[in-house]
Amino acid sequence: MEIEIIRIIFLTVVLFSIGILGVLTRRNIIVMIMSVEIMLNSVNLLFIAFSRYFQDLNGEVMVLFVMAIAAAEAAVGLAIVIALHRNYHSIDTMDIKALKE
Repeated sequence: MEIEIIRIIFLTVVLFSIGILGVLTRRNIIVMIMSVEIMLNSVNLLFIAFSRYFQDLNGEVMVLFVMAIAAAEAAVGLAIVIALHRNYHSIDTMDIKALKE
């Protein structure tokens, strides 16, 4: 049984919207990084869905690149969070105003 492409598109739009909502409303850097990961995974799901729908491997190859970039982003983001916590003893974005100056 094949799932309709419109249902997968709807799921990815919902996941991407949850990710955007998490980035815009939360002040914790860890939650913001997790929200970015949700957005990247929703895009990956859409790439795979269209790749299967059009019987083309380009979407699956793109997913590998997006996953590699997401892993690097998570590593760099976590390193920044650790450095901020060591210097400011907080990971709340409102507490870290000195980075703008």
